[in-house]
Amino acid sequence: MVLVAAGQLNSSSSLIENGQTVVKLISKAVELGIKILFLPEASDYLAKNASHSKKLVKSIDESPFVLEIQKKLQDLHSKGIFININVGIHEPSPNSDRTQNTSIWFNEKGEITQRYQKIHLFDVDVANGPILRESESVEPGSQVLPPFDTIAGKVALGICYDIRFPELALRQRSLGAQILTFPSAFTVRTGAAHWHLLGRSRAIDTQSYVIMAAQSGPHNTPDEEDLANGTDFKPTRISYGHSLIIDPWGTIIAETSDIDVGKTALAIADIDLDQLEIVRKNMPLWSQRRSDVFGYDV
Repeated sequence: MVLVAAGQLNSSSSLIENGQTVVKLISKAVELGIKILFLPEASDYLAKNASHSKKLVKSIDESPFVLEIQKKLQDLHSKGIFININVGIHEPSPNSDRTQNTSIWFNEKGEITQRYQKIHLFDVDVANGPILRESESVEPGSQVLPPFDTIAGKVALGICYDIRFPELALRQRSLGAQILTFPSAFTVRTGAAHWHLLGRSRAIDTQSYVIMAAQSGPHNTPDEEDLANGTDFKPTRISYGHSLIIDPWGTIIAETSDIDVGKTALAIADIDLDQLEIVRKNMPLWSQRRSDVFGYDV
């Protein structure tokens, strides 16, 4: 068994402050003996709007957020302390003026060894809620990243809205995934309705662990004009929170609480691949799937 954690953040528009917050969370995870820390979508920053996001985005080599994490991991490694980090960030796109919403994997040396670009973008009008157009500032990805080996098992990366499209999770399971990740910044309305349901569904669909690190609470995202005017900024974007770890039977085995809304927190659980294999053996879904009927096999 391997101890992992789904971290919870309340990211602002400051890459420096968010990096410092994550470093503190890494220190806490190390104290608790956690071997992999999963962090939310857009941990580096959340912006006021699309144009603000394009101004904030930094390349990997220039991002103070990324550099803070790498420095921390390198320092820990020099002391013989090893922890892996999965975190959601923004990157500038080489193809357009939009950003890329990516999930990256740091090994224990602070090296980025995996990168996934979000495929499905959140373009919706939530009834009695916010109007969000992620595609205004974000370029969609077009590839499924194959699962990769980690100390806890084979991990597959997804991001937030991807969880609503089961074909991604099914493809990842077919490619060998044992742990699915959906770092997110769910709205309060959609989170209250679907967050737990979607996570448990993907776990049951694929008989895999599902890890959902979440943004939480009202986000302080003033742009340059707000800061120059010196007026009190009133957050308009609020995230649902409730970071989760779900086992292959669909049971929620760790969750941050309502008390932790808007705060950093950890949902902690063991990944037990022996349990995973028992679930898959007792209900052999992958040997019973009917690609001959449906004409394809995801």
